[in-house]
Parts: sequence; structure tokens; C-alpha cells
Amino acid sequence: MKMSGAACVVEALRQEGVSVLFGYPGGANLLLYDALIDSGIRQVLVRNEQGAAHAASGYSRVTGKPGVCMATSGPGATNLITGIATAYMDSIPLIAITGQVGTDLIGRDVFQEVDITGATEPFTKNNYLVNDVSDLPRIFKEAFHIATTGRPGPVLIDIPRDVQTAILDFSYPETVDLRGYKPTLKGHPRQIKKAIEAMMDSRRPVIVVGGGGIMANATQELIAFAERMQAPVATTLMGIGAFPASHPLSLGMLGGDHGVYPAKQAVAEADFLVVMGSRMADRSTGKRSDFAQKALTVVHIDVDPAEIGKNIDIHIPIVGDIKRTLQGLLEQDFHRDNPEWMAQIKEWKQVVKGTGAGEDAAGLDPMEVIQKLSARASKDTIVTTDVGQHQVWTGRYYAFEHPRTFLTSGGLGTMGYGLPAAIGAKIGCPHQQVLLVTGDGSFQMNLTELATAAQEGLSIKIVLLNNSRLGMVRELQEHFCEKRYTQTTLTGNPSFGKLAEAYGFPAIRVERQEELDAALDQLLAHEGTMLAEFIIDPVSNVIPAQQV
Repeated sequence: MKMSGAACVVEALRQEGVSVLFGYPGGANLLLYDALIDSGIRQVLVRNEQGAAHAASGYSRVTGKPGVCMATSGPGATNLITGIATAYMDSIPLIAITGQVGTDLIGRDVFQEVDITGATEPFTKNNYLVNDVSDLPRIFKEAFHIATTGRPGPVLIDIPRDVQTAILDFSYPETVDLRGYKPTLKGHPRQIKKAIEAMMDSRRPVIVVGGGGIMANATQELIAFAERMQAPVATTLMGIGAFPASHPLSLGMLGGDHGVYPAKQAVAEADFLVVMGSRMADRSTGKRSDFAQKALTVVHIDVDPAEIGKNIDIHIPIVGDIKRTLQGLLEQDFHRDNPEWMAQIKEWKQVVKGTGAGEDAAGLDPMEVIQKLSARASKDTIVTTDVGQHQVWTGRYYAFEHPRTFLTSGGLGTMGYGLPAAIGAKIGCPHQQVLLVTGDGSFQMNLTELATAAQEGLSIKIVLLNNSRLGMVRELQEHFCEKRYTQTTLTGNPSFGKLAEAYGFPAIRVERQEELDAALDQLLAHEGTMLAEFIIDPVSNVIPAQQV
């Protein structure tokens, strides 16, 4: 079947089961958008290309499908970069499509030309500059395969205008065979046996699970393994939701200094540690020289061999998909009781570290806002956040029961991620409630995506914790700069309520504790998008001064 390159792109997307595309049109992708007319693929027009990448990420994370975003050449393509890097750091499968100037103009510094493949090479799994229209079917087949297998991640495809107009005889490949790319999915039996033997010799075992556990859909296997092993489970920030917060073996978030007390204590005292689907970067370990010093054996399971032992010392490496490797572990004959360790874990779980907000606080206690929000929202509610204090408070104090319900930028720490990710999540799971928990600093990074929510008729509940500060940076200045505060007070903040109303959404502002319950009930009951602004204590911290 003969068709243009642009039509080939659309047909390839349909062959891969794509039903939604987030993007922004321009001159270099004009023909791609034209080909999408009557394609059956839903097109979501964002207000900034960065929003397209974040929305595609949110869509992917809640559905388990690859997200697709598209931009034009030049500034359109470069605006995607932060979103692509965010997806790369958090291992999110993304297909980013960019238009490009004609092949005869590449390298001549013509209007809106930029080397986007060169620019994104460090933070994509692979990328392509398409020079021959006949390569398009193969490239798209490879791109989806690479993005979704092994350790997932973003792939970029840059398509010049003349390639979009050229004609080819379309035939889509049925299989992919990439030399040198054969991810190991099943853990080695000998390593699995060694891990079981070491575990049975331990007295204080702990499991740490990261985002890889969620990407592998391994929650049920993880629960079964933890129960048979009688080992408590801590999650990294990216692993939140992989293990239900209400389970007796749940320790909560392990986040270095930002983690909760029972998780930090259990890992510090563990004599056997098994890490699954996490590279254990500094935000998970804190000071590396102090991390898990009593662990006689550390097992590290990851589908990406490059991540194993990269940041922590290990004894038993297991390369493999988390779900399949857990299935291999569960095939072994083991069971244990550990009443003393379980009693100690139960005691640690009674300790809850607060934010330092007291009765004389000049605003609401953010811990109370998050805890009451968690108690009221349905268990399958999807929560997105931006980055900063509110992100950590949500990770600490919101009780997540299911995987793929907590979306945040963990690796890159991208302010402005939350709103477009919430848009993508709501489009991916329209029947689930979606909450955005954000701060006044982060919200202003991509607040124009409110127009996207309005245009798409979406229902997103926005919880804005307003301390008129760049709170996390202010806290760092308190702890490490002897309270010399600079460039962290946001005196130019708008009226967020009026801003929401300008986009057609109702808003409420909450300043007193006695208003909190009714405000949360009103927010959650509202049909459609609504913003609730909570004026919080400006000096509430993730790590109160007395704990530093």
C-alpha cells in the first residue's frame, strides 16, 4: 500500500495501538498533524511542548502503555527536552516525535533548525534522524520495542519535512531483532538460590522496592514474597504504591533524610537487605557511608545490569525483570517466622515525625492537610505532585494502596511536572479520581496547562499548598546557610483563586484549621476541575530544625 511518510507515521502509531497523542503543531510537523485528521487517534493540544512530554508520561504511568508526544522543530523540539529527561531518569516509556527541516537544509542553520537527536542523546534510550522514508516502518517498530522492554525509557524520532512528503510502499514489520539488545528477564537460578540461603540465615531482613516494581506489575508477587519471608517493605519515592500502605509489613517511604522513621530504622538495623528495581541513588540512601551498615548480605535485583551495585555495595546481584525474578524466588521452598523482628517493626511504626508546625504556627500544618486528604480520597485515587516540600510530605503522609496511583518526578526533580502529568493520567484513566498536590512555586511553572484541562473537559482536583516560598530551598537555607534567606520568598504570587476562575474553574481558599475538613469534602465532591488553596505555615519543614 503506497502512502506518504506522514501517513506512514500515523499508520505505525495505529499498528502499535496508540489512541492518544499529546502535542503542539508547527511548520515542521504540519503534515504529520494533517495526516492525523480522521485517524481515530485522540489529539491533546497542550500549551507548551514540555507539557506534552509530561502528560505523555502521566498517561504511560497510569496505563502501562507507552506515551506519545509530538512537537515541531527548533524551539518546539527543545521544549520537549525537560520532559524527555524527566522520563529517562524515571524509566518511563515515551515516544517523542519531532518535525525537522528538510534533509537538504540540515546543518545550514536555517529557520527553526536544531540538532535534537544530538541534544537528547544523553537521556534517551535511543533516537533516530530519519533520512529515508522507507526506514520509517522499521524505525517505529524498533522505537516502541526499545521504549517498552528491559528498563523502559524515552525514544525520539526526528522526521524531516521531505521525508514526510515522500512516498513509500508501506509494510509494517511483525517482529524486531536488534543485535546487541536482548534484555535479561529471568533471574539466574543459582543467584536466586544463593539469595534464599542468605535470607534464611538472617534475623532482620528488609525489602526495598523502587519504581521497577511498579513498571514490572509485581505487586502481588512482592506481597507474597514479603509475607513468606516475614520481611518488612520500604519503598523509594518512585516505588510508592508498589506495596500497600495498610499492610502490616509496610514501612513507608525510604528517602534518606526525607524518609519516614520506621523505614530508616529498619534499613539501618537490617542484617539482610534485598533491593528491587531501584538504583538506590542519594535521595534513597542519604549519606552512602552510613547506609545499611549492619547488612551482612545485600541482594540487588534489576532488569538493567548497569544499575546493579552502581550506588551501594552488594553481595548477590540478580539481573532480571522484578516480577519474573520474584516468581522464581517464590518457587523455592522457604517459609519463616520472625516474631521478635516483627515486634520491633511494629514499635517503630508508632513513631510519626511531624513538620515542626506547632499551635502558634502562622498557617495550616501541611502534614494534617495531606493526612486528612488521604483519609477522604478513594483508595484508587491517582495523585500527582510537583517537586519540593509538598512532594515529600505527600510521599510521607498520604497512604497509597495501589500501584500506578502516585506520579512524581523522582530522578530529575522537575518542577512543573504535576499538572500536565495529572492531565495525562486523567485521560488515561478517566473513571478514576485524579488529584494534583502542588506548591505555589511549582504550580507556576506550567500553570498554563489549566487551559488544556479546560479544553479537554477534564476533572482534576488541585490541592495547592501555599507558603509564599520556594519551600525546599528555603529549608535548605535554614539548615545550611544559617538562615540567610535569599530569592526564596514569592512576594509576586498571583491570586490563585482568580487565576483558576479565569480558566473557568471554581476555587476556595483555606486559612484556618476549622475550615479544613469542609474544604476537603467540597473539593472531592465537586464535579470537574477545582482548585483548593491551603495557606500553610511558611516555616514548616520536611526535616524540622530539631531533627537536623
